[in-house]
Amino acid sequence: MNQELNTNKSIAKSSFEETKVDDGVFVLAHKNEDNLVQSIAKEIDSDYIQFHFCIKGSSQFVFNEGRYRLNILEENSLLLYNPQRDLPINLEINPHSWIVSVLISIKKFHGFFSHEADYITFLSEDNKDKKYYKDGVISPSMAIVLNQLINYNLNQSIKPLYFKGKAYELLSLYFNRSEDADIEQCPFLVDETNVIKIRKAKDIIIGRMAEPPSLQELADEIGLSLKKLKEGFKQIYGDSVFSFLFDYKMEVARKLLEAGNDNVNEVGHKIGYSTSSHFIAAFKKKYGTTPKKYVMSLG
Repeated sequence: MNQELNTNKSIAKSSFEETKVDDGVFVLAHKNEDNLVQSIAKEIDSDYIQFHFCIKGSSQFVFNEGRYRLNILEENSLLLYNPQRDLPINLEINPHSWIVSVLISIKKFHGFFSHEADYITFLSEDNKDKKYYKDGVISPSMAIVLNQLINYNLNQSIKPLYFKGKAYELLSLYFNRSEDADIEQCPFLVDETNVIKIRKAKDIIIGRMAEPPSLQELADEIGLSLKKLKEGFKQIYGDSVFSFLFDYKMEVARKLLEAGNDNVNEVGHKIGYSTSSHFIAAFKKKYGTTPKKYVMSLG
């Protein structure tokens, strides 16, 4: 690592947990649970597209020996691609931050979208030799997959197969979201005040997930019209308010069940279900299995 990375703060060197899931496809994951910034360096050649996802906390990409820095914040993603030069990862991961990256060769990637190249902006004929950068927001569906990639309990022999499925699921959700909500062309997001209000709405429904306000109550509380709340939430998070909340509640339930401190009834009550039957039905709708069977599968 270049010394310029270490000028103003204590930095501990670390490394990714790296999993090869296919030819030309790698998943990199790292949890920094320490109180120090951790520095990770990895050589990546120009044949690879990089997808980076910050699940928790924040990190900084360092370019040109420290002369340029690019932040990636919690619940945000970053796509980097430069066909004209190698783009090594020099990453400073802040304390109590988690990051997952998917690296995929352009050859492999083209194979996925060979009939839909115009749909993926940087694969179009006009852009194929240009460098490409895009940031975005992690949707609730993506957050679930990312947490499954960084918190897993698997026999090592099946880990590559599991990661392969999750990596491809993550990419499909990433590009499906792009079609659903074109953030780059959204006039709503030009107004930073509105963005702050929508993020506040997300914090409110998460904080009160057991007894969330109605949409109108939520709109009144953040100071936006009901129409702007609905449109803005969909544009930022790629989902309606209550679909987002449903996904979030199911992810909380899954983590509580994995922790093993609460029974099915208690988990359901904690996330706002008055009867266990309603919670069981909701969990099965989301994950295709009942909470009890899910807990048994962990053993």
